[in-house]
Amino acid sequence: MSAPERTAAVVIPARLGSRRFPRKILARETGKYLIQHVWERVVDCPGISNVVIATDSEEILEACAGFGAQARMTSAEHRSGTDRVAEVAENLSEELIVNVQGDEPYISHTDIGTLLGLFEVSEAEPGAAGATVMATLAAERTDPEGFNDPNIVKAVVSVDGRALYFSRSAVPQACAEESGDEVEWLQHIGVYAYTREFLLRFAALEPTALEWREKLEQLRALDHGYTIRIGKARGQHLGIDTEEEYTRFVEEEKGRREDVPVSREP
Repeated sequence: MSAPERTAAVVIPARLGSRRFPRKILARETGKYLIQHVWERVVDCPGISNVVIATDSEEILEACAGFGAQARMTSAEHRSGTDRVAEVAENLSEELIVNVQGDEPYISHTDIGTLLGLFEVSEAEPGAAGATVMATLAAERTDPEGFNDPNIVKAVVSVDGRALYFSRSAVPQACAEESGDEVEWLQHIGVYAYTREFLLRFAALEPTALEWREKLEQLRALDHGYTIRIGKARGQHLGIDTEEEYTRFVEEEKGRREDVPVSREP
């Protein structure tokens, strides 16, 4: 008899501060807040029984109430969105917690389904050594520009789908057979899922030297010997980092609305 599927919740960390695009979470040129677009993408996702927005902003809390989202206030002292997610997860009963950033309106049901499915491929029993406790996504790319861009995180994956390393550097090094115009590499996509038990343990761990050097908190899990599974993302980009990217998103949303036929009463 197969084991029953584990229950899962999505927690969306959201704050107003952003170096490249301040207050983007509450941008609403589409008529909806950016955070609302993200919430709408996940609230009816199969396999997800609960969606909570985690914030330290009264303004975001009020906006969430306006469009019917469940939101909770968290400490303003958190070092990262993961810490904010962990605070909310302390009071959740779901076994798996999916961390979707508040600026990722391109997240899809397929992406979340892929993440949840990664917890089923582990041969180890939940909680046993080698069991999958954390999962994330990556997208296949071949362009050298992105490969050499330190703002884009690369993932190195084993043949059985386990994360070996993440870096801002160009890894793995291109081989001699790969031309200058094309090199195979994996772009890490910043959406995560964890077992609730591991997430609470992870948030309590001190950052490691590799994490500080690369500025990538997922390396903390690898440093401590935990298994991260990596699945294939539907696309290369889920998030909005700049005003230019938000402008493109607004144009896409307006185009989608124009493509929807308007029903008229006979």
